[in-house]
Amino acid sequence: MAIKEKIKEWVYVFVCDPGSDESFLGLYNEDEMVNFIPVFSSKEDANDCFLTMPREKGKKYELQAVHIEELQEIAAENDFHLAMVDSEGKITRQ
Repeated sequence: MAIKEKIKEWVYVFVCDPGSDESFLGLYNEDEMVNFIPVFSSKEDANDCFLTMPREKGKKYELQAVHIEELQEIAAENDFHLAMVDSEGKITRQ
């Protein structure tokens, strides 16, 4: 497997309260009535979008790279969808 193919298997997500009580940042889309985890293809896109994302006051957020298959399993177990988001916070793929 080429290096480029391996990189595509990893995505960036925000983790709330990293440590023993951590969880992925999840959002709710009122138009589609669906819970989703915003996923970013690059660290730069995630950092650019972070300030405009809704967050809970008092929580700590950390950007982490996660294998896409592991994230898909966790999301499905918790009734969440994954949504690829760009640097401006727009959903590009679900």
